[in-house]
Amino acid sequence: MKHFYLLILSIVTFQQISAQHENIEMKSFRAKEMKSFTNKMIAYNTNPNTLNYDLQYQRMDVSLDPSVYMISGSVTSHFKPNQSMSNIYFDLSNALTVSQVTYHNQSLPFQQLTTKEVKIDFPNALPANVLDSLTIQYSGTPPTANNAFSTGSQGGSPILSTLSEPYGAQDWFPTKQSMNDKIEQFDFKITTPSQYNVAANGLLMSETILPPGQKLTFWRTMYPTAAYLIALSITNYVKITDTMGTPPFPFINYVYPSTANNTMSMANINWTKQIMNTFETYFGPYPFRNEKYGHMEFGYGGGMEHQTMSSMGGWDKGLIAHELAHQWFGDKVTCGAWNDIWLNEGFATFGAHLANEKLLMNNTEFMNFLLSEKNYITSLPDGNVYVADANLNNINAIFNGRLSYSKGGYVVRMMKWILGETAFYQALKDYHARPALAYNYVRTTDLKNSVLQSTGKDLTEFFNDWIYGQGYPTYDIRWKQTGNQIIFKASQTQSHTSVSFYEMPLPIKVTGTGGQIAYFALDNTVNNQYFTQTVTFPVSSVEFNYEYQIIEKNSTVAQDNTLSTSDINKDEFALYPNPAKNEINIKGIDRATDFAIYFIDGKLVRKEVYQPGKVINISELIPGTYIFKVKDKNIKFLKK
Repeated sequence: MKHFYLLILSIVTFQQISAQHENIEMKSFRAKEMKSFTNKMIAYNTNPNTLNYDLQYQRMDVSLDPSVYMISGSVTSHFKPNQSMSNIYFDLSNALTVSQVTYHNQSLPFQQLTTKEVKIDFPNALPANVLDSLTIQYSGTPPTANNAFSTGSQGGSPILSTLSEPYGAQDWFPTKQSMNDKIEQFDFKITTPSQYNVAANGLLMSETILPPGQKLTFWRTMYPTAAYLIALSITNYVKITDTMGTPPFPFINYVYPSTANNTMSMANINWTKQIMNTFETYFGPYPFRNEKYGHMEFGYGGGMEHQTMSSMGGWDKGLIAHELAHQWFGDKVTCGAWNDIWLNEGFATFGAHLANEKLLMNNTEFMNFLLSEKNYITSLPDGNVYVADANLNNINAIFNGRLSYSKGGYVVRMMKWILGETAFYQALKDYHARPALAYNYVRTTDLKNSVLQSTGKDLTEFFNDWIYGQGYPTYDIRWKQTGNQIIFKASQTQSHTSVSFYEMPLPIKVTGTGGQIAYFALDNTVNNQYFTQTVTFPVSSVEFNYEYQIIEKNSTVAQDNTLSTSDINKDEFALYPNPAKNEINIKGIDRATDFAIYFIDGKLVRKEVYQPGKVINISELIPGTYIFKVKDKNIKFLKK
């Protein structure tokens, strides 16, 4: 098994622990996606030459022998032009040789370009919105640099496997890799020596023995599939047929003979039924019930969430849970650009959180796991979850264990804290079930809009801070009890200048001298904010972030007898959020009141009357610093 390690040299103990955490917990997950990458891809998310048609169906008719590193055969593609077009492009490595393109029983002229494309010219322009098809005959040895197509051995027998994420599908078949067009149906017709079994996406339609000593295996998937999720693997598999779920659907596993005889491995594989039941409870019905779920053991390290049949290099329960969670998040709804890879990997990492919480760990173990994740995330003060365009040619930026996986997964956990468990899980079910999103490509904005529709909660500021912004907050929480009231003051500093303030509900646990417990969520919208809460018992201690609900580092909690009600009164007025994007709110004014907004140089922008409880729209303001004046108060705020 090939691993990818993160080396962090530090004299700080928790940073050393965090580096170990990356090696232990994340290497298997990261290893899979980092197998295949093309530095010279023309367009990382979309190839502009393939945007003029919808690729609806592909049939792969190829001969493969796991003992021979090559592929030969044809791929037939059915497509519908979305405009009149005189030629068509497919993504295909120029290491493979196209020998013929057949269209309506005639050969068409074509060019294999250095840009890893095949350009095919039609005798006449094709009309828009009319389904058409052609067949590309090709053969050759797929390029080895990206490792999307691999041969090797297991137990003395040869094995051939594919792993195309992110840009490797073109290395072994002509297709369309752009992140805007899923293939509605894909057929595999794979001819191999008869002693081998072929595993792939979808349903096994037939296996036919051909003379002399050959076998034709036919798999079909009728769910829309991203090109990078098309996969197969070939060796002397033991096929294990079972069912799972209620009502039951097929659970099919293709494993090595050594695995079939390994009691622990088989027990973990069967554990998939338990985690499937858990995920169906919290995420909704398994998305591909009409076909199957299962695993095909393969020659790469880690695993890969190939649709309906995850490819596995090991049988750790955390890896099993991660790849299964991807079937909802990554396969049913797929990130529409590699910038948003966290929509795949963050949610799958949260799936492993859920498995740990519900099935694999007691509460103490789960808290230790979360602390380890939090320490790993905050081991560096910067880094975006969202991958900037400039970093799309950097595989370590796309598949970053700390950011795309761990921080992305923790952002999902924080969404649960903000929304509440019931609303959160219903919002997840709604997200991947919406007709415009289901079995389609999605972006972070789609998730944000779906959550707003489900819950009424606008997560714009939250995503600005945690997905597009960098770093984390550090809190100083002060408290004082006065009779049946407890006063809190929350102060915050940020590790990175990209975020001026993290608006977050703060998790507080208060313990009384007699063991009584009270929980509060303090809606922290401005710095140095005061809160009052009622308690009916003498308080002995206050704990912040008591179940690691949010990401923070080195926060402190202290009793402060200097706090007073006069401090609270000073804080009655507030303008928030600050910085703001499209709207600002006022706290502490309960009647209609004149206000004005000025440029920082004192020039008037506008005057209006504030209506209590109403937001103030500032979407028309250009980004910059302004002065908000109401009554005798002048507050500086930043428009993002």
